[in-house]
Amino acid sequence: MSLSQGRQYLAIPGPSVMPDRVLQAMHQPCPNIYEGGLIEMTHSLIPDLKYVAGTVGHAVIYIANGHGAWEAAVSNVLAAGDTVLVLATGRFCVGWGEMASSLGVNVETMDFGGQDAIDVNRVQDHLRADTSGRIKAVMAVHVDTSTSVRNNISALREAMDASGHGALLMVDCIASLGCDEFRMDDWGVDIMVSACQKGLMTPPGIAFVFFSEKAAETRNNMERVSAYWDWNPRVEPELYYQYFCGTAPTQHLLGLREALDMIREEKLPHIWQRHETLANAVWAACSAWGQGGPLLMNISDPALRSRAVTALAIGAPDGKRLRRWTEYQAGVTLGIGLNMGTPEDPKADGFFRIGHMGHVNAQMIMGTLGSIQAGLIALGIPHGAGGLDAAAQALASQVPS
Repeated sequence: MSLSQGRQYLAIPGPSVMPDRVLQAMHQPCPNIYEGGLIEMTHSLIPDLKYVAGTVGHAVIYIANGHGAWEAAVSNVLAAGDTVLVLATGRFCVGWGEMASSLGVNVETMDFGGQDAIDVNRVQDHLRADTSGRIKAVMAVHVDTSTSVRNNISALREAMDASGHGALLMVDCIASLGCDEFRMDDWGVDIMVSACQKGLMTPPGIAFVFFSEKAAETRNNMERVSAYWDWNPRVEPELYYQYFCGTAPTQHLLGLREALDMIREEKLPHIWQRHETLANAVWAACSAWGQGGPLLMNISDPALRSRAVTALAIGAPDGKRLRRWTEYQAGVTLGIGLNMGTPEDPKADGFFRIGHMGHVNAQMIMGTLGSIQAGLIALGIPHGAGGLDAAAQALASQVPS
């Protein structure tokens, strides 16, 4: 018998749960794209996007997913033949480097593996050795959705400064913006990319690039930038269509406006603390289950874990079996083991991920954890006792009576 009737719950690391307020804001006739309210509303998005990013710099919007934001960032500051240093801690920084390589950029990769964060001392030494300034930019991911590692971007900036190198710092915040604490200007980030479908709680379809004056100067020294990805016309558009190099993504903008209103109402410090508290509940449950079975969190050090997603290993084929059970028997969809394959488990059937990002609260997380525990019991997968109790205790310790 299946108990999956009712509203399905998407516990994957993006797209995240879409708030009813966002969906209702989108559910209206297409507005006038030539004058009136839509234009004024679009203008209002920019300062609120900057608020979430922690910057007084520039913000532009693209009709794209996160991969589009990657290409936009690369296209504005790196030319064919330039060199970029990729700091790999999972699939997504590698993917960004592959995007750069496809555009003719030379890619150097420092691989820190799939279970650890960037070693900033190694980066500092590598940059200090580049006395000719061959490396034009450094690419890092704040939170890698595949491994669930969270990199210390502030420490990376300090290491870059200590090396005396002038490379741009480019950071992917697609999985972390609006979930994990991020302060673009305070941490010295030159270019940050993100998208709408995770912490910004809007259906996939629009992406963002934020950039500093240093990055703007680099762009202005480029010989050529493709017309669509060029951020210059989008920064202070003379005509409305220049925001998007064409027709506006009207319903997405309506949804984003509502999502940003919700973020303003809750305020970023509370959003960051909420994600911290809920993540601690997830980790407490997983730690308890792991005491009597094979379950392991991919990132062992809590200080290096994302507050938005948790990647776990449980052994093949039990990751896939558990995901299937929770989806079809309990109505909870868990994330796949993305790019976590091994020679023994090439399809990553022994991995899964729990998304706890964006529009989530305590009962949603406890429901997800309860479904996972029921699946472990139903499938006969060995696990320690007390997972839900540990999660409940983690929540109770942070919430005033």
